[in-house]
Amino acid sequence: MLLKEFWNVPNLLTFGRILIIPLFIYLAYQASPLASLLAGALFAVAAITDVVDGWLARRMGLVTVIGKFLDPLADKLIVLAAMVMLVRLGRFPAWVAILLLSRELVVTGLRQIAASEGMVIAAGQEGKWKTALQLVGIIALLVHYRHELDLWVWRGPVSFNAVGQVLTYLSVVFSLWSAGVYFRGFLQMLARRGQGGGSAEA
Repeated sequence: MLLKEFWNVPNLLTFGRILIIPLFIYLAYQASPLASLLAGALFAVAAITDVVDGWLARRMGLVTVIGKFLDPLADKLIVLAAMVMLVRLGRFPAWVAILLLSRELVVTGLRQIAASEGMVIAAGQEGKWKTALQLVGIIALLVHYRHELDLWVWRGPVSFNAVGQVLTYLSVVFSLWSAGVYFRGFLQMLARRGQGGGSAEA
């Protein structure tokens, strides 16, 4: 049964994100303008397929046990790989990587505890902003170099490293904010536990 679940399109897309991690690491490690651009593009493709496979799973009624395990695993593995490589290349402060990864572990732990009690801590808008800022920031830091952009209303050179730095620090702010909201939701869940409450909105 589990093997049959694995061979559906959403799960194959998810597994594909895991398989491209070695290639992604290789490109990021080269640190040349072209390799950095390709590494950023590959990470962007992984982020897009994350949205696509989730949408397909819901649209096609293919939400599976394997998918629920593989999807968050693939996300965390490629983000972890990106952060490690960015720290290695000096484009990402180690303390920021530690803070962001610690936040993910804490929030994941809180959600698992809540789930074990049959309750849900819902994701808030600040968490979605955190994810968007973090992913776009990582892509910009991976590209790193200055490239000429033509945005119709403006054309000129853009330092992707500078853009990535700004977005990354903004994602830190939203990470701390969303972690606080999750923790508040967790405490509300505990307070309502004896009252039969089944969900804590965060």
